[in-house]
Amino acid sequence: MAPEPETMPISVDFLGGLDTLFSNTTSHTISLPLLNPSDSSPANVGFLISYLVKHHLKHPRTEFFVQGDGHLTPGILVLINEADWELEGEEECELKAGDKVVFVSTMHGG
Repeated sequence: MAPEPETMPISVDFLGGLDTLFSNTTSHTISLPLLNPSDSSPANVGFLISYLVKHHLKHPRTEFFVQGDGHLTPGILVLINEADWELEGEEECELKAGDKVVFVSTMHGG
């Protein structure tokens, strides 16, 4: 049996209605593996997104969070430690223990 991977704590918040996809809970602290098991690269935001979908997304309509290719659905803003992820390298931004990642939906029904 393979040993459990080393993990790091990451804070994740879902705002703008995204919490309904994640057990109706806004704030989560997750234990994210330090390395992406598919290629042993350091954990980054792209890996976090796939990890959230696989382990934490409880809603059957995954397209409200990710598209078929695994990229975020348009209209979701991402902040990494209060900075826009576009300034941090988007999905390639490597994460560190204690980082805070916030997903905010800008899509509203009406």
